[in-house]
Amino acid sequence: MIQDMFDPEFYMGVYETVNQNTKARVLHFGKYRDVAECGPQQELDLNSPRTTTLERQTFYCVPVPGESTWVKEAYVNANQARVSPSTSYTPSRHKRSYEDDEDMDLQPNKQKDQYAGARQAGSVGGLQWCGEPKRLETEASAGQQLNSLNLSSPFDLNFPLPGEKGPACLVKVYEDWDCFKVNDILELYGILSVDPVLSILNNDERDASALLDPMECADTTEEQRVHSPPASLVPRIHVILVQKLQHINPLLPACLNKEESKTCKFKFVSSFMSELSPVRAELLGFLTHALLGDSLAAEYLILHLISTVYTRRDVLPLGKFTVNLSGCPRSSTFTEHLYRIIQHLVPASFRLQMTIENMNCLKFIPHKDYTANRLVSGLLQLPNNTSLVIDETLLEQGQLDTPGVHNVTALSNLITWQKVDYDFSYHQMEFPCNINVFITSEGRSLLPADCQIHLQPQLIPPNMEEYMNSLLSAVLPSVLNKFRIYLTLLRFLDYSISDEITKAVEEDFVEMRKNDPHSITADDLHQLLVVARCLSLSAGQTTLSRERWLRAKQLESLRRTRLQQQKCVNGNEL
Repeated sequence: MIQDMFDPEFYMGVYETVNQNTKARVLHFGKYRDVAECGPQQELDLNSPRTTTLERQTFYCVPVPGESTWVKEAYVNANQARVSPSTSYTPSRHKRSYEDDEDMDLQPNKQKDQYAGARQAGSVGGLQWCGEPKRLETEASAGQQLNSLNLSSPFDLNFPLPGEKGPACLVKVYEDWDCFKVNDILELYGILSVDPVLSILNNDERDASALLDPMECADTTEEQRVHSPPASLVPRIHVILVQKLQHINPLLPACLNKEESKTCKFKFVSSFMSELSPVRAELLGFLTHALLGDSLAAEYLILHLISTVYTRRDVLPLGKFTVNLSGCPRSSTFTEHLYRIIQHLVPASFRLQMTIENMNCLKFIPHKDYTANRLVSGLLQLPNNTSLVIDETLLEQGQLDTPGVHNVTALSNLITWQKVDYDFSYHQMEFPCNINVFITSEGRSLLPADCQIHLQPQLIPPNMEEYMNSLLSAVLPSVLNKFRIYLTLLRFLDYSISDEITKAVEEDFVEMRKNDPHSITADDLHQLLVVARCLSLSAGQTTLSRERWLRAKQLESLRRTRLQQQKCVNGNEL
């Protein structure tokens, strides 16, 4: 995922070297390189009229936040199946492993000694030199970078979610970088660069100048530390081919909503639609068991999981369907295990434990650090189609301080408007998003929700963990994969309402208002249309039928009746 976009950088696209003995000139290309290299007895001619300066864009990328374990395992297995060792190439020298790079990065003095020895021996990285090795980094800030880097404190990889692991990387894009934006998920093919010269930590200008010609640079020490981290810690990838992914489900083709791949989409959808009805029935049964026998709550959970923002009208996101599951037992581990079930179904998710401490201490909103010239990530910097489960059952009495109030406001804006206002100190910038928010609570949620469904358990297992584990183990992996395909695929189906059904819905609305003006409002009609849309798609229907409209009205009636009954029992508003 693109976590941040750095300023465009200039590099030597074409440069010329001169042989010191024969004066022969050789033209080199600097594309896909971090360092311009000179061969034996060659010297770089900075004054050559053939030198060309070009521009490229750098993205700081991190692993997909909240990526499910089953997704990672599927991609690893697929990559291992595709990769086979070459039989036509025998390496002439031993390549240092990634772990060795990391070890050298943690021991800069050891690295300096190795390079000093290399200079005396007359070779660096397999290239022979007659005198001092001369390498010129193609980025303008190269010389100062080595002098200014100071990694005495641990380097922050800037992951949005706490506890995330995985490699970050600097992605160098050479064309069409305007097509991408922050939080996009990329699939790319390119050239990996972990050149050791990028990892040298040297405060001695003389040692640095032996490898690089120092250049004047106005960047701050902190900015260089962030923008030019050790290559062993944050490798560089020079992009040859890149595409933006609309989803990360490895069980589906990546080309579901591209015009040029309609044939691919049609074949896949057609083959799956033939078995969609039994898959929906099995998924409904599975979620009914997960929700302790409540089939109505299971219906709404399915509708929630396939909902998506399909368009925006002015500032209003259409298609979002935030569900508040109230009635969750407070002292139980039910919500934790329910989240585990959701994790096994969706490609990316995160459970936010809504405690006073978390609300006051966690950083929800990304903000701009002008000293380091980077975007510092926050918990709400998530890619589209992430499932965010907010657990309010852990909330206790306490005082929200100013950051806590801002975090609650950010969550409310995310749910209502599907946007996050990033903090740029002097102003705020809106970043639209498409995040499915599911709230579990004991009573009515403190946060706004499109729909509240009160849980009515039909059974209370004596051991919740054992019950949920047995539920997961009882599902065949092939069936679980069908659930995963079902929930992702239906998000990308086209949907429409015919003029005939539109007229029938309008007449129905007028009739309901005539019988009881307070029974339904314009907002209620909008929610009813969202429920009908998701209900139609859940059955594989891309147009609204009269039957699905009546079924949506029935579900909403059952949900409202249940809420009213619970209100009468408790004597207060849910």
